[in-house]
Amino acid sequence: MPASPSTARAINDRLALRLLQQDGPLTATQLKTLTGLSRPTVADLVERLQGAGLIHVVGETGADRRGPNARLYGIVADRALLAGLDVRTDSVAVVVADLLGATLAEAVLPIGSETAADDAVEQAAALLASTARSAGTAPLHSVGIGAPGLIDPVTGELRDSTGLPSWHRSLVRALQERLPATVLVENETNLAAVAEHRVGAARDHDTFVLLWLGHGVGAAVVLDGKVRRGASGGAGELGFLPVPGTAGTPSAVNCDGGFHSLAGSAPLCELAAGYGIAVAEKGQEPGAAAAVRAALAGEGDSEGFLGALADRVALGAAAVASVLDPGLVLLSGEVGHAGGDALAARVSGRLEAMSPLRTEVRAGLLGGTAVRRGALLAAREAAQEVLFAPSA
Repeated sequence: MPASPSTARAINDRLALRLLQQDGPLTATQLKTLTGLSRPTVADLVERLQGAGLIHVVGETGADRRGPNARLYGIVADRALLAGLDVRTDSVAVVVADLLGATLAEAVLPIGSETAADDAVEQAAALLASTARSAGTAPLHSVGIGAPGLIDPVTGELRDSTGLPSWHRSLVRALQERLPATVLVENETNLAAVAEHRVGAARDHDTFVLLWLGHGVGAAVVLDGKVRRGASGGAGELGFLPVPGTAGTPSAVNCDGGFHSLAGSAPLCELAAGYGIAVAEKGQEPGAAAAVRAALAGEGDSEGFLGALADRVALGAAAVASVLDPGLVLLSGEVGHAGGDALAARVSGRLEAMSPLRTEVRAGLLGGTAVRRGALLAAREAAQEVLFAPSA
């Protein structure tokens, strides 16, 4: 059954808006070429989108031909604001952007372990509000939140998780109740993978696994361009993976004895200390990421530590490769970012010796910004579903 004229107009409008967002600004002729629509149809949709306040003239081409230059049309980017939050165990980072993703304001707030849950929620909510105010007067339309832990695939809510601050769940609920904006929450590792796929190290791969190495460990599975969450939202809970070299096996409520016991921050700090590398000097970056940076700078038995670290990471990478055969594994999180290409190369060599499957290992490109950039992309998609849907 052919689409009605009103439905066809809505489809054409959405297509044009997507192109303007991804490739704009564009002329009407360029829109005609990219959409395959007729010149009169493109002229009508341009007029319609301008009337709806979705696009405007942003300039003219400098075409070297006789006659007037062609008008360039672009998205009205300041129509609304978007926000991305990276919620960690000890901090909240916020980025606010326009509808084209251009960063307008950023802020980071440390939250101490002794901070009461209610106080932490109030501080984080105030940080978002003040950052949005500093970005401009447009309304905040959509907020994406990246947090550690499981996301219920049915309700979209962050589940209670042992070892994580209670204020995480309270913050999500508080923002959903207080803000007129759409508030979305997603696992931090999944959002990092989305960002790396769109604008980072996996732009040339639609199938890959991102291995998160930070305070804890985890993985994001991207198959055919889509994040796969699993039946219960737990796909990629690599910390619970039973591996050799630990004192026991994990349980349903505790990942001790799993891959976490080899590659989490605490066991890696212990490993570094055994190779003569300081991990928590006062005034310096604490944790395993600092140990990796120190080793790369030549502290202690650096080659011994980096080799042992690569051995551990390769175990997780080999398990992922043997089950999913993704072709690419990205190393992300604080430790992955600190190790960079040097760690990726070491893990690659060990993985090649362990697995018959060809699996490239790369370091993520986005570093500490990956989660909030992924959260911003989620907010942007939510906003354009509403704002870029002109009435038929």
